[in-house]
Amino acid sequence: MLGWWRSRGNAARFDFYVRVTFYVSYAALPPLLIMGMADEIGTAALVAVSAATLVHAALSMRLVHLGIEHHLGKAPHPRTLLVIILAYTVAVLVAAELAFPHPTPGKPDGPADGIAVMFLVLTITTLSAVLRPHTLARVALAGGLFIALTASPSRGVFTTIMLLVLALGFRTTLWMVGLVWELDRSREVRASLAVAEERLRFARDLHDVVGRNLSVVALKADLAAQLARRGRSEAIDEMLEVRRIAHDSLDELRAVVSGYRTADLSVELAGARSLLASAGIDCRVIGEVNVSGEPAGALGWAVREGVTNVLRHSTANSCTITLRGNVLTMSNDGASSSAFRFGSGLTGLRERISALGGSMTAAPEAPDRFVLTVELP
Repeated sequence: MLGWWRSRGNAARFDFYVRVTFYVSYAALPPLLIMGMADEIGTAALVAVSAATLVHAALSMRLVHLGIEHHLGKAPHPRTLLVIILAYTVAVLVAAELAFPHPTPGKPDGPADGIAVMFLVLTITTLSAVLRPHTLARVALAGGLFIALTASPSRGVFTTIMLLVLALGFRTTLWMVGLVWELDRSREVRASLAVAEERLRFARDLHDVVGRNLSVVALKADLAAQLARRGRSEAIDEMLEVRRIAHDSLDELRAVVSGYRTADLSVELAGARSLLASAGIDCRVIGEVNVSGEPAGALGWAVREGVTNVLRHSTANSCTITLRGNVLTMSNDGASSSAFRFGSGLTGLRERISALGGSMTAAPEAPDRFVLTVELP
């Protein structure tokens, strides 16, 4: 169970919390009210009320589920079930009023009032996941009016206010669920755009550096072929020029690729801040860069690989990079311990660090963090 919870993102956790909040209302409220009226009604009536409440709770949980799915754009509006539960609620209220038309002796109200309040609260809670706010407010006013007509005006006003506050609270929570999911999707889009931008930059560099030279090579080779067909000696000079351009292009290509293969620590730290920020992840760097040469390049590679893992394998909200001499620690939240395994990136990084006589550890930590540590001699 704990592993399942850790494997879920923040949006999924909040979604689950909201659904459970709805369901707890159906599990906690009815027993309290039914026990409160147990002395006022007979055993048969108590069993009937309990059974009616269980049926209502079952219908409500299904309607809440479908309502939230509809709010998130995953399911159609559950109109049929909505009509059923409204009709069922009205039938229960009328039946309770007919069964207990008079107040309990010595009390200002009777069992019918308690049953009405209980079912109205449960119904408003359920309808909060289905109806629009203005329609929900009308239903709450209708419920308060029913209590005012069957009990007293003051109790009707109190019930109306209670139902409106309840509806506002649950409806606001539902709105927050949609907002959290939208923010989660936005973060994924930003991360994808950041990766796409990096790929575009690499493609642009290759085009600018290699594309022009390849066009010249094609033209020179075509010219040399034509000269060779005519038996002219200039074809040799043209082919030598093609060879020179090809060698120059190869050197330039190596320079471009080496720019990606060489990781400068300061540059990688700045890039980590920018890339993670574009994905909606807060990145803090603690400490200063006081290494150079090959160790700095190795630590730069560690930062690059760590950022890649944060974007691809976590639902992080924050990431901290700490530098203490030749030790780099990178920690992020939103990690799943059950899904962790060493991939080719971490394996390659370990080999690179081991070649310098250093060590590397990468492992999840409770409750939902992942820590990458690289130590060089």
